[in-house]
Amino acid sequence: MAEPPERDPFPEFRLDSDAGATFVLESKGKWWHAGFHLTTAIVGPTILTLPYAFRGLGWGLGFLCLTVLGCVTFYSYYLMSKVLEHCEKAGRRHIRFRELAADVLGSGWMFYFVIFIQTAINTGVGIGAILLAGECLKIMYENLSPNGSLKLYEFIAMVTVVMIVLSQLPSFHSLRHINFASLLCLVYTFLMVGACINAGLSKNAPPRDYSLEPSGSSRVFSAFTSISIIAAIFGNGILPEIQATLAPPATGKMVKGLLMCYTVALLTFYSAAVSGYWVFGNNSNSNILKSLMPDEGPSLAPTIVLGLAVVFVLLQLLAIGLLSFSDYKTGLFTSCL
Repeated sequence: MAEPPERDPFPEFRLDSDAGATFVLESKGKWWHAGFHLTTAIVGPTILTLPYAFRGLGWGLGFLCLTVLGCVTFYSYYLMSKVLEHCEKAGRRHIRFRELAADVLGSGWMFYFVIFIQTAINTGVGIGAILLAGECLKIMYENLSPNGSLKLYEFIAMVTVVMIVLSQLPSFHSLRHINFASLLCLVYTFLMVGACINAGLSKNAPPRDYSLEPSGSSRVFSAFTSISIIAAIFGNGILPEIQATLAPPATGKMVKGLLMCYTVALLTFYSAAVSGYWVFGNNSNSNILKSLMPDEGPSLAPTIVLGLAVVFVLLQLLAIGLLSFSDYKTGLFTSCL
């Protein structure tokens, strides 16, 4: 006897012809796919700025802020995942932040406020990924061809063309294999940690000074700058869009993805912050790779190690940029315009 047809859990979306709803109906993602997406969005090359963030806070406040913000953001993402699961069980599966905001906060001005904030963040992430990727290509080019004629804007144009081509993938879920590159953050982080340890133990090790700014106003300004850097590192998880890639029912799957993401974050954030700040102290650069390659004097790490780190950073920046552009292409952010 033939089994009865399976009931469509979200029949209301059948009447919705927009690309986002169609995409949700075709979602087939597993929890580890969500983990890859989250890791790409949160654990990016910005971790290379963590020693600089510690520079404005010192050891004690640096560890405290990193731990507190990690716990707060994890719990926030966890609560958001539970709210999305609750709405799904009630027959309302949200695929966009603005839909969740309208359901929870109402369809008034908060609805448009959420649209504005997330679109601005996503635009900044996309542009930043292109600029950083172009800079990585330029660093590699200058090492291979010191007298070369190519300029930074030409590398930025190259990366932009690659982003445009790869962004034609059919859907956000199509990025699950590309976002496996998110785990490259483990590779370049540990390369950087090894390079910092090598630099700290070498005869060319820079003098270490962990003192904060001498004046009170400068110390306060540096502290707020450092806190904003740490908050920005944790605060880019586009959770509703990522949870929408999971095959229904999504119950429990997103929590596993979050645990996977924050396990990687725990390994990379603390190791990068501690090793970089231990070596360079309050002379830490905003990009620890630049601290390892000073303008004056010898390089503090083997060229092959720094070259590999730059390559892996470049690959993950491409994945981060694609994550942002895919949101635009499927209308997750801008279909309301």
